Amino acid sequence: MVSKPLTADRKRQKLTPAQYSSIAKSDPFRKLIRIKKTFIIPFTIFFLCFYFALPILTSYTSILNHSFYGSITWAWVFAFLQFIMTWALCMIYYKKAAKFDEISDQIIAEKER
Repeated sequence: MVSKPLTADRKRQKLTPAQYSSIAKSDPFRKLIRIKKTFIIPFTIFFLCFYFALPILTSYTSILNHSFYGSITWAWVFAFLQFIMTWALCMIYYKKAAKFDEISDQIIAEKER
């Protein structure tokens, strides 16, 4: 489910510091931030570990030098998997971010009432 784009009226509407402060202190907003952190932090750690594993493994070990198929080594397979991992994480984040946007729109709508 993709979130709907903000209307022209909504884009122009700015929150005052007092409005933002009241939203930031609310329980639904804190819950949203907690949910986002529990999603983003593990994904970031996984991405960084997977990303830096290739240069570390190729520089300090010979594990990835073994043949995968013919003259293709595991280093090439691992490098190709990094592209797949990046696209997969982007797609997962895109879908999850749409849900985060819906929740934040609901929080703002509740505060506007």
